[in-house]
Amino acid sequence: MAAQKNSSDFEIMTRSGYEKLKNELSILRTDRRLEVANKLEEARAFGDLSENAEYHAAKEEQEKLEGRISRLEFKLNKAKIVDFDDLDTSHANLGTTITIQDLDKNASYTYMLVGTEESDPKENRISVSSPVGKAVMGKAVGDEVSVRVSKGMRRLKIMAITAQR
Repeated sequence: MAAQKNSSDFEIMTRSGYEKLKNELSILRTDRRLEVANKLEEARAFGDLSENAEYHAAKEEQEKLEGRISRLEFKLNKAKIVDFDDLDTSHANLGTTITIQDLDKNASYTYMLVGTEESDPKENRISVSSPVGKAVMGKAVGDEVSVRVSKGMRRLKIMAITAQR
């Protein structure tokens, strides 16, 4: 009997989120690595490395760059792309687009629920790990939730759930 994979075995993301990370990884592996290598080479030319601030700064930058590359490779290797044709819109899930009514402000908002790496509130893409994302996950149209946001408690009602690309 094959072992069943659980959701922590995957990094679920939309196709656009996957492509964005893949493009970032490509740039980091090529252009950014070359930039950092050039900075290291330039800093080495200044002489004694033990007291060379430019060299230490470039090494730190290199460590951060390699860490980001490793994290992206890990996420992309674990990626499971959300298929919009198979999305269950009876409940708010990763990949669905929700319209919520703020019952306290009498305002309406529409957001796509995405993974952490894809989150971009300015583009109306909120992470399922955000306070609002956590509060609405698994909820259905008509459900009300209370959630603590930066400006205090909000009462939200789910008005619609769709699968928009």
